[in-house]
Amino acid sequence: MTILIFIIVLWYSGLFFQTFFLHRYAAHQTFKMSPLREKICFILTWITQGSNYLSAYGYGVMHRMHHAYADTENDPHSPKYDPNPLAMMWRTKNIYTQINNKEILVDEKFTKNVPQWEAFDKFASSWTSRIIWGVLYTLFFVKFATEWWQWLFLPVAFLMAPIHGMIINWFAHVYGYTNFKVSDTSKNLLPFDFLMLGESYHNNHHRYGGRANFGGVRWHEIDPTYQIIKLLDKLNLIQLKPVETVKREL
Repeated sequence: MTILIFIIVLWYSGLFFQTFFLHRYAAHQTFKMSPLREKICFILTWITQGSNYLSAYGYGVMHRMHHAYADTENDPHSPKYDPNPLAMMWRTKNIYTQINNKEILVDEKFTKNVPQWEAFDKFASSWTSRIIWGVLYTLFFVKFATEWWQWLFLPVAFLMAPIHGMIINWFAHVYGYTNFKVSDTSKNLLPFDFLMLGESYHNNHHRYGGRANFGGVRWHEIDPTYQIIKLLDKLNLIQLKPVETVKREL
């Protein structure tokens, strides 16, 4: 039971900072926060993602490219150009690394205002950091795993962020339903997003990329992350940017 609780906490905490900080803040800037709170989010992303840590800069730039080039040959991740999810994620990983290390020239429109903390990213993305987290995860399993099958979750802990990415970037472009006709294959993977904290409303997001709320089109599309964002806005910890309200069209 301890191992299952650990994996659930790791899944949702890491996913929250991916969708809240990396996606809605770094890539789309749907809200503002102070420089201090931004740095706190960098640190919390590292703590919750651990060995899977993703840089706000690398993620933000790559995700903007995904929206600009969705399902074309320039898309960093599209099921149309890879034979399986693992091949797509390996290509994604290589492009992310090149962007994050600034090994390729990227158009300024993709990098403008994307948050970056170079010194911290260098540490958090290092193999030293990733190996330390991997050792800590393994020691936790040594201490608390009581059945052999629980060890099957250890690779999930090591690779959780790529698994999150694969679920959306592959499966939410292959399976699901659509609310809007868009120029790509994005779909809403789950009618009620209990698994991905709103990320699975991918078709909605591709139609309205600047909205902090990924759900809200159909009555059952409740975006958990957006509810937290609204609370943080009311507490004046962040400032939601005003956007045109989208009518319930369905």
